[in-house]
Amino acid sequence: MPIFTYKIQDIEITKIICLEYGKNTVAVYYKVKNTNHNTTITLAPLLNFRNYHYTNTNHYFNIQQELKKNKLIVKIDNVATIYISVPDSNYIMHNDDNFKDMFYIEEEKRGFQAEENHAIPGVFEIQILPNEEKEISFICSLEDNIEEKRAKNIINEEIVRLNEIFNESLLIDNRKADKTQEEQENDELIRNFLISTDNFVVYRPMFRTYTLMAGYPWFLDWIRDTLISFEGILLVPKRFEIAKEVLLTCIRDIKYGLIPNGYSDVDNRPLYNSVDSSLLLFEQVKKYLNYTQDFQFIKENLYEKLKTIIENYASGIDLDGNNIYLDYDNLIVSGTEDTQNTWMDAKCNGKPVTPRNGKAVEINALWYNSLRIMAEIENKMGKKANAKQYLELAERTKLSFNDKFYNKKKKCLYDVLGDAKVRPNQLFALSLTYPVIDADSEIAKNIINVVDKKLLNNYGLKTLAKGENGYIEVYEGDSIQRDKSYHQGITWTWLLGLYYNALKNMISAEKNKKEKEELIHKLDQFKKRTKETFTKEIYNNGCICGISELYDSKKPQMPKGAINQAWSVAEVFRIIKE
Repeated sequence: MPIFTYKIQDIEITKIICLEYGKNTVAVYYKVKNTNHNTTITLAPLLNFRNYHYTNTNHYFNIQQELKKNKLIVKIDNVATIYISVPDSNYIMHNDDNFKDMFYIEEEKRGFQAEENHAIPGVFEIQILPNEEKEISFICSLEDNIEEKRAKNIINEEIVRLNEIFNESLLIDNRKADKTQEEQENDELIRNFLISTDNFVVYRPMFRTYTLMAGYPWFLDWIRDTLISFEGILLVPKRFEIAKEVLLTCIRDIKYGLIPNGYSDVDNRPLYNSVDSSLLLFEQVKKYLNYTQDFQFIKENLYEKLKTIIENYASGIDLDGNNIYLDYDNLIVSGTEDTQNTWMDAKCNGKPVTPRNGKAVEINALWYNSLRIMAEIENKMGKKANAKQYLELAERTKLSFNDKFYNKKKKCLYDVLGDAKVRPNQLFALSLTYPVIDADSEIAKNIINVVDKKLLNNYGLKTLAKGENGYIEVYEGDSIQRDKSYHQGITWTWLLGLYYNALKNMISAEKNKKEKEELIHKLDQFKKRTKETFTKEIYNNGCICGISELYDSKKPQMPKGAINQAWSVAEVFRIIKE
């Protein structure tokens, strides 16, 4: 809830903006303190109604409006009805009033149409007498009962709800009365991360269930992002009931073993352009069990779906050109020259910028991990023979992976067999519940050393090492230029979670006391650096109380992309809290 304070001569204005939880409603609360003058406050709403990807250029709106007591009903382009309420005001209706050619500096920088028209249905005037303090409630909504609401009440309800989140999460110890300044600052940081994670939890009326937004302002509920964000957004804050609903959302439209990567923002059609989402589901099922021990839920709702995924990946899936199959060497092949179905999915003019078709490192690490988790579930179900089959297939995959993916020359893993570029995807081989590379091996140490030297920085991991062909370190320009750099050296914050998990797995596996202590020190320094970096970030840079999608890899490493990204927030919160 951002608070703005203005002083104009002898008049002080406080303004608070708040979105009502679970509603398409924005409340704006004004508190005006007047001293010597008769004063009029004029509120002029600018209205638009469009998809968030586009602007209404050269568009003149068809506005129909009606004032009923404290509620203004505005029909815009015969498509949407918007309700506005400003009690104790005088409304002056305008006809054919448009704010023409509003100019967006950032849109011009991004190579998009930068001018846009808006409609002005009218203005609200509120009189304020000398020496009067007045509260003004402005509410705009797609809900029709807003005349019953006040902005201040919505704000107070949100404060109560957030306090309930803080208390129910049990992440802040309220029993200790005398806290040090450092403890108080830590509590405040946790509170702000709880608010930030809460912002991504949304309700989809069409599905009648909860889901997670991938990022603001232009991403919907992409399931790959949801599953990577799952632990930090839902499990760490103990939102277990919502976590169950999100898992059910993930599998509701499973087809030939593929769960959708997302849904079209035009017609809600499921999109199956992902090879990793179905395999990421296994890891989050395991995490859910670690936090809740609720095996009954998995048994009743997900067990059969998980089996279906394994069976179809093994037998082959060609839905939407995914071209997924298990090869003779027990490694998973996916994609084509024209298909982008891993997370590095940018295209220019229909062609992949970062082609990763074939045997990709993280897909095969996820495949091995999924087989091991499936074997664990089968054992809990009492189906020992099934578990044995999964374990045998997992072992064959591991042998083949270790034989083929290690690049002795660069002392790290191939990104895709045949592609020796140094990328962060290799960390999947060390960071999952069941690492396909032994975490106490010399190969594991070599991988971390290469990542440390060539990819890791304070804000995340570079998507490509400097010096590799195609490396770009600044995210800028029009959409084509930005897409070309998206996974070609730009820093992504969520990848810190892979690095963090890899270090933890290496510590758990290490038997040498001295090397174990060195790894523990390395992890402690990493956590300290991450906390310092992103404490400054959420308070002073980019989106307040949020973390950007990505960062330039060149100093000063400016935040770029979506201003607030779920998996960035989720992974940083998880690292800081643990």
